[in-house]
Amino acid sequence: MVTMSQKEFQRVKVIENAAGGRLSVREASRLLQLSERQVQRLKRRYRPDSVGWVQHGNRGRSMPWALPLPQKRLILTLARGKYQGFNDSHLAEKLRVDENLAVSRETVRPPRPSFGMMALTDASRHDWLQGRGPELTLIGFQDDATSQILAAHFQIEAENTLGYLRALHAMITTHGAPLSLYPDRHSIFQRNDSHWTLAEQLAGKQAPTQLGRALEELGIEQIPAYSPQAKGRIERAWRTCQDRLVSELRLARATTLPQANAVLARFCADYNQRFARPAAESVRDFRSLPRRFDLARCLALHYQRVVAGDHTVTLGANSIVLPPLPGQRGYAGETVELAHHLDGRLHVYRGNQLLLTRLLPLQEHAERRPKLLTSAQKRKTPMPRIYNLSGRPALAAVT
Repeated sequence: MVTMSQKEFQRVKVIENAAGGRLSVREASRLLQLSERQVQRLKRRYRPDSVGWVQHGNRGRSMPWALPLPQKRLILTLARGKYQGFNDSHLAEKLRVDENLAVSRETVRPPRPSFGMMALTDASRHDWLQGRGPELTLIGFQDDATSQILAAHFQIEAENTLGYLRALHAMITTHGAPLSLYPDRHSIFQRNDSHWTLAEQLAGKQAPTQLGRALEELGIEQIPAYSPQAKGRIERAWRTCQDRLVSELRLARATTLPQANAVLARFCADYNQRFARPAAESVRDFRSLPRRFDLARCLALHYQRVVAGDHTVTLGANSIVLPPLPGQRGYAGETVELAHHLDGRLHVYRGNQLLLTRLLPLQEHAERRPKLLTSAQKRKTPMPRIYNLSGRPALAAVT
């Protein structure tokens, strides 16, 4: 007898209807809160005479790193309480010395067993050129199972969305899309504000950030770390970079951004050869994208705009005139999508119809969100307005 969780039962029913043509992929993705790409993958796995396809492949298997449940609960309690904020090495030491729990650093947060199951990511702002050039930010991805640096680059700007999108593009074009990503809780990855538009309230969730939307479309699950120390492996890699890479940059006499990135490329290849280790399992979890998947559009900056009466939309200080539809028909008042690609090309879409392409300087624009009122502002009573009628003061009614 096969037992299913409520979540799995829901997936079976929704995918059954999607496979039978009674639900569209978009409708199924909304019901299951999955990306359309994930729904397509479930449809390919669907078997009408079985429910085994919906269950995770690791279900019922004992993981090689599994601890006895009582010991696991004790470690979690200590990590979240008494030793909150300790990095994994420090936590493992305290557990061994003070709590008589002999666990390794990897046991505290064991690496994933296969290449591509989880990618770690972080950024480091540092004087990499030691005064010979501008201060730079290093952004990169590292595989959790092997410690291999998957993609990395320097940029002059501080940690930002565009930097992560570029690194994501480099990783995917080289290796494929990982199953999950382990970032910190930076607002680049997730919404940390309390702004809720009416549409978000009706949907029951906030719209994702630019990077969060791209990860959803790629089917990459975000598993946010609750502290910088939780990403111990990539933090150690960055510390190695700040030691060895700084010396390599000095040896190469790098003074500019292009020179620094050339040294970084050689350094990453050498780092992977020296420090990367084989994964515990030989299976490769990086996924190739479908042939028709538009990666450039996915990794663009997306904005929704309502077309004005003069057939224009705005992006920052730029006013963009849209071409007329066939037959000189207008579409003022309609919502269009602006996708600003990493190469600077701005594409304007009406649904999936491309209306316009033009080059614009690449820059992230903040989303228009309602201004939050403070508690004092909410309690403030509006003052009555005084009018002068025929020379006599009159008190206007406060409505």
